[in-house]
Amino acid sequence: MTSTNLSSKTPGYQFALVAILSINFGIVFFDRNALNFLMPFVQPELGLNNKQVGFLAAALSFTWALAAFGIGMLSDRSGSRKGLLVIATACFSLCSFLSGIAATFSMLLGARLLMGVAEGGVMPLSHSLIAAQVSSERRGLAMGVAQNFGSNLLGSFVAPVALVVFASAFGWRHAFFLAGVPGIISAIIMWFMIDDSTPDKGSANAGEKLSFGEALAERNVLICALLGVLLVGYLVICWAFMPLYLTQIRGVDSATMGWLMGTLGISATIGSFAISGLSDVLGRKPVMIAMPLIGIILPLGALYFHGPDWMLYVIFFVGWGVNGIFPLFMGTVPSESVGQAHLATVLGICMGAPEVLGGVFGPSIAGILADNYSLAAPLWLMLGLTLVAAVLATGLRETAPRIVGAANSAPA
Repeated sequence: MTSTNLSSKTPGYQFALVAILSINFGIVFFDRNALNFLMPFVQPELGLNNKQVGFLAAALSFTWALAAFGIGMLSDRSGSRKGLLVIATACFSLCSFLSGIAATFSMLLGARLLMGVAEGGVMPLSHSLIAAQVSSERRGLAMGVAQNFGSNLLGSFVAPVALVVFASAFGWRHAFFLAGVPGIISAIIMWFMIDDSTPDKGSANAGEKLSFGEALAERNVLICALLGVLLVGYLVICWAFMPLYLTQIRGVDSATMGWLMGTLGISATIGSFAISGLSDVLGRKPVMIAMPLIGIILPLGALYFHGPDWMLYVIFFVGWGVNGIFPLFMGTVPSESVGQAHLATVLGICMGAPEVLGGVFGPSIAGILADNYSLAAPLWLMLGLTLVAAVLATGLRETAPRIVGAANSAPA
């Protein structure tokens, strides 16, 4: 396509754009989560303690967050989104190969740090492309699908099932090599498929950008950033320690563990449509209060439920529904709370801060607690994070257009 007018981006092109960006982010999460699901194989061979397991998860989150800020700024200045996205995709795939050849904790840590640098900018770049090229009436759904559908289908469902089976048959190192291949293919497809010729509508208003302090003065932006810190912490702690708890404490075999963790991916994939759609009807605020409370049942079920196996799968499926509100506090509510010219700033805050604080400190603290107490401690930490998140969400100002419009049209 050679046109630079947004109206020339046909519905077919917009659908294809969202689809490839969603699949690409799914590959990102496939690579990111690979170590978590392979940890029962990696930990004994490399002699890792629980603190080191937590640090590996925290290291990737730290460099991921720095890249989310830095690559977004570089994209704004250079005007290049597709090129940076293709480079980042190729780089994180190569880092998966590096993880597969790691022989020590230090080598594995270095590979994870580099992977975070490569992966961190993928979602801000993807949202930037959607904001520029997808029609406004479909943009909210498009962002939800791009962020949650592929990442959960591939990263949270396919990854634990496929990687555990592959590692059991061929070894965990070869599983990392397998994880790196799809990113190379995706980078090639995006290079030929994505048209990056549409001018950035926000560039004309560059002088009107909010400072970080001004952005955080908006109540919804501050609350969404804090919700992100709490719930990204919940997310990363679950990925890092739930496989270990299931296999080492509950005595679950690796294949069953893979399917239980895969259930989380199915839940979040459905949630990418269902939870966002529910918030359009009921409002953002009640959904963002209710879902963290539902998230409590996941750690409680893992700790205390000893009934039929199928019920444990149900508990994992329902409890992980909290993942469905991630696009709401990372993108939808912040973007509905400020003007279009300030979108990049608030998205950077609501995507970057959770990775820095929740993604880094969450698993690090959980690892220390696990070493000092037991592997049950990270699950109790997950429970506490969801309780605080539910209370915090009560302070949100409603932004759903349907609800706000109805309130504005009501008689005085």
